[in-house]
Amino acid sequence: MSVTSITNYLAIAAWPTVTNISAMRELGVRLIISMTNRVPPPELDEPPFRLLHLPANDSPFRPIPLDLLCTGVAAARPVIDQGQTVAVHCSRGRHRSVAMACAILIGMGYSAEAAMLIVKTKRPQADPYIWYIRRRILHFQEQWPHGCARVTPSIGERLTAEPPSSA
Repeated sequence: MSVTSITNYLAIAAWPTVTNISAMRELGVRLIISMTNRVPPPELDEPPFRLLHLPANDSPFRPIPLDLLCTGVAAARPVIDQGQTVAVHCSRGRHRSVAMACAILIGMGYSAEAAMLIVKTKRPQADPYIWYIRRRILHFQEQWPHGCARVTPSIGERLTAEPPSSA
């Protein structure tokens, strides 16, 4: 199984297979944040789940946009505040989902260093310390919450963020 409970309100997963989707149901997940460029399976957008698709690259040459991290944290906090669980997934649950999970933990009051340590301890295959992911996590901590002030996700039946346009 490739779903790891990080806290009582946060989980990290690899690509959502049938097994992973069942595990997320068992954990009581209500919001799933998808960090892949691939379209997530339709089951992730059916009750009891709500889906927020934030397509991002896993590349040192195209860092995860700060706005995507801000959007994910802004969507996750109300869910967590209601006592529900959030799961974040990417292809292997090592980089993009880890960056988002650390951002959510920072949004909940942890330092970046504590967030990275918690994630790495709970999910050994996670790699928050690879230089380009660590740099995004630290940058998010510097910007939170003021650099995220303009981000307010609209929570509807389907949550979707468009990929950033290349200017």
